[in-house]
Amino acid sequence: MNKRKAPRAHPYMEVEPAPKSTVKLGPDIKVKIGQQLRAMYSDVVNQGVPDRFSEILHRLDQAEEAGTDRKEPVGDASTVRKKEDEGTNGPPQ
Repeated sequence: MNKRKAPRAHPYMEVEPAPKSTVKLGPDIKVKIGQQLRAMYSDVVNQGVPDRFSEILHRLDQAEEAGTDRKEPVGDASTVRKKEDEGTNGPPQ
């Protein structure tokens, strides 16, 4: 039979970080990995960025250039949210 000691109960767990690996890949292996990744993701890369994301990125760039750090969406998204909150019965009372 396998007799193991029960772990001691501690109010916290002591964790030792794993030692850092010093394994290095050779240039031939890096090239092969790169080729395989390009083959796997070529369709995704060729799809491009959807117009919706391009517009969001453009608005973020404009806000950054203006020196603002907005947490709320810039532009029409906040208007849409207000209309959704109001519903079909007009503004909340």
